[in-house]
Amino acid sequence: MIPDYLHHTSLLWPILPPGIWEASLAEIEERFVFNERRELLFKGMKNAIENIFLAGCPQIFLDGSYVTEKPLPNDFEICWDTNFVNPDVLDPVFLVFDNGRKAQKDKFYGEFFPAMMVEGITGKPFLDFFQVDKNTGRKKGIVRLKNYLTLGGQDDNK
Repeated sequence: MIPDYLHHTSLLWPILPPGIWEASLAEIEERFVFNERRELLFKGMKNAIENIFLAGCPQIFLDGSYVTEKPLPNDFEICWDTNFVNPDVLDPVFLVFDNGRKAQKDKFYGEFFPAMMVEGITGKPFLDFFQVDKNTGRKKGIVRLKNYLTLGGQDDNK
């Protein structure tokens, strides 16, 4: 379940409290799609997630201004678990990082990083990097979505 936002004067936009918050795709849509811009981003995100999950990825982590109260986010950020991923099924765009990840944004309206890939400036894996507000340094929350397509024969979203 996705908790209420934290409000603080030092924040540009209210953020999720620290932690990794479990959600279904339906819960993500219900919580974060509240205008046309966010709906467009969600459609791209859903298409991307379906490809990543069909390739065998067990889980993704959603971050960025998309999971804040910012009314018109530019995009979203996802880091994805590379375990069990079949590279023959994975769209190659998820491994293209040049030009500010333009190819990813053009195709899916967001940016995608392998969860354990190291972010260049901080030296932290993206999974850890995503859990820190870049403006204040405060810990913040992200949203985890388990693979609802393959789950190894289990459906945790029932």
